[in-house]
This record gives sequence, structure tokens and C-alpha cells, in this order.
Amino acid sequence: MSDDLGMWTDRAKCRLSDSDSFFADGADQSAAKSVCHACPVRTECLAHALDHRIEHGIWGGMTERERRALLRRRPGVASWRRLLDHARIDYERTADCLILAEVEIAARKMSAESP
Repeated sequence: MSDDLGMWTDRAKCRLSDSDSFFADGADQSAAKSVCHACPVRTECLAHALDHRIEHGIWGGMTERERRALLRRRPGVASWRRLLDHARIDYERTADCLILAEVEIAARKMSAESP
């Protein structure tokens, strides 16, 4: 779970954007945040900003104000990278279970409808 910038920054959607747009103020921040929504390394980016207490810019879809508020709410977090990685794994496991349940329900329904 190392925080090697080269490992995730090469896959970041923002690498194709004007970097200045991620250090905008006010309403202009929404456009920058929208780039983050479908980014494959959003979690790594956010964890990097939180773990390194980066004060400026949009990181992982959050503004500096949003990150400060999160840090205040969770002052005891030693590693945001570890916490977010575990949360992502739990989320994916839950999503996989839901998909399997839906497949099983559909299969039962199909076999019940078969003559």
C-alpha cells in the first residue's frame, strides 16, 4: 500500500487537463471536481492529499475545504490510504454480493417460468 506517485498518477484523468484548473476558486472548482468523478485513481489521489495534508487544490474530487472538514472529523486516522483501500474493498465485496443475489433471483424466476 505504498504511496508511490508514479504508480497512480500515470492513470489519473487529470493528467490530460490543464493543471491550473485544479487550483481554481469558487464555482470553477465544480468543473475540476467533475474530472475526478470517473477517475480510476480517485481513491489514491484523495488518500495522498489527506496523508500529506495538501492544503491547496482539488484532489480525489474534494476541495481543500472539504478535506479540512474530513480531517477534523477523523483526527485519529493514521493512514488514509489504508482506510480508503479497505473501504473500497468492502464496497466492491458488497457490490459483488448484490450482483450474485440478483443473478440467483433471475435464475430462480426463469426456472419457475419454464414448463
